[in-house]
Amino acid sequence: KKKCEPLSSTILTVGILFLQVSKTIALAPNLSFVKFPKKNSASVLKGGYNMDQPGSKYWNRETSTKTDYTTSTAPIVNNARILCLSNPNDDANSVLYNSELTDGAKLLCVGTCLEDFDVDTLAKQEPNVLFVSHPKAREPLVQLLEAFPSIQWVHARSAGIDFIASDGLSKSDVLVTNAKGHFSSTLAEYTMMACSYFAKDLPRLLRQKKEKNWEKYSVLELRGSTMGVIGYGDIGRACAKLAKAYGMRVVALRRNPKRSISDPYCDVVYGNDAEDLNRLMAESDYILVAAPLTEETRGLVGQEAFTHAKKDAVFINVGRGPIVDENALIQALQSRKLKGAALDVMSVEPLPVESPLWDLDNVLISPHNMDQTATFLHEATDFFINENLPRFARGEELLNPVDKTLGY
Repeated sequence: KKKCEPLSSTILTVGILFLQVSKTIALAPNLSFVKFPKKNSASVLKGGYNMDQPGSKYWNRETSTKTDYTTSTAPIVNNARILCLSNPNDDANSVLYNSELTDGAKLLCVGTCLEDFDVDTLAKQEPNVLFVSHPKAREPLVQLLEAFPSIQWVHARSAGIDFIASDGLSKSDVLVTNAKGHFSSTLAEYTMMACSYFAKDLPRLLRQKKEKNWEKYSVLELRGSTMGVIGYGDIGRACAKLAKAYGMRVVALRRNPKRSISDPYCDVVYGNDAEDLNRLMAESDYILVAAPLTEETRGLVGQEAFTHAKKDAVFINVGRGPIVDENALIQALQSRKLKGAALDVMSVEPLPVESPLWDLDNVLISPHNMDQTATFLHEATDFFINENLPRFARGEELLNPVDKTLGY
């Protein structure tokens, strides 16, 4: 009997441990962060902003396959009657303006404000689609929705919809889609360039070249460093993909960490509260903002977050300027708490000439153009014409749906 007592005790201990582990696993969905030990899961980010898995609702120019609707036998159930809230001289929309659309689609009118649209005449044609690309579309969009209650679908030719977000839009019954997935790859390239700019001290190289000074100095590796991604959507994930290729560790912040379970490009995903943001700031050598601008994210990265930032971290913003408290950022740069910053977006654009950012030698500034290839807007318009418009005509689910309340 005495010989059996240790075995019984062991069994009891194992049983208790099993129950504790089981309880932890059961509670895992409620944790504020998720770690990913498996990198080759077949379920990788099926709910996220990519087309890595069949059935995804989101488009990505790197991984998505264009649909050939010219051979489709699906019946046309909706004749798209389109209004364009756009600049009539916008060359990127030339195919939409000047070409004969297929599947019974018809462009009814193009304008930048309500006055450009003959409401009485157009109302008789019952427009049901509104294409939006004008930067000052917020107020006229709501006016058009009120003037034309027949509109069912609004498509924004951009990834961010902060320029059209309003109570009027969020309370409407229209479906909203965007051009997510068209701008991420070039912004990812810029992000890695920005990392290298500070890791290899490119400003010093340029100074030494100008001075004809052959002086060696030590540089930093990106391999083994940590990139923290604030906003792990399509753009954030594209940046993480390249960061992984460089051998970096990636941690991310997003509203729903469970959507990134088994993502091969991300090591840890935190939730989006202040504690998680501070944790990410403290862990990251390179801090990337790639979040959309919403009421929730406005001013998200402020004084407290920069206080928690790792000494000599580099701050990169490709999201939207107002997500960051610019004064707090300037203080962190002036005090050298941050090694530097690469900013493609600002709180006010164009950046005012009196902004201290212009004079800081540890800031790389670009005029919100790091996704501006020669064809990027043309591709975004083509996506509307060749992917979503045929889906609307056939009554199929549209790609890139946007939550009007959340703003992305």
